[in-house]
Amino acid sequence: QVQLVESGGGLVQAGGSLRLSCAASGLTFSSYAMGSWFRQAPGKERESVATISWSGLSTGYSDSVKGRFTISRDNAKNTVYLQMNSLKPEDTAVYYCNVRSVRGEYNYWGQGTQVTVSS
Repeated sequence: QVQLVESGGGLVQAGGSLRLSCAASGLTFSSYAMGSWFRQAPGKERESVATISWSGLSTGYSDSVKGRFTISRDNAKNTVYLQMNSLKPEDTAVYYCNVRSVRGEYNYWGQGTQVTVSS
């Protein structure tokens, strides 16, 4: 069975840091895989935060997190990470991991992990 498990969320003060992890099991990802982090705050739509190709050669970030967040991956561990620095209260949301194939053969989501940034 395919499963994505997020971890690393929690409560942190503004200006602090967290590292989120997304461990995938049940799949051996191809070179076409893309890993992403999305987030959704209460009453708001889910938005893309960061994306990385499985090769690690291509990354992209939303303007709101660029320069503060870094996405990375460890292919041997089938894990995608999101290093979150200089956190702001507006970063408070449930963060979701997504792993998908570029051409749509698969598209998996984790259950989400809560990140709360206090002022």
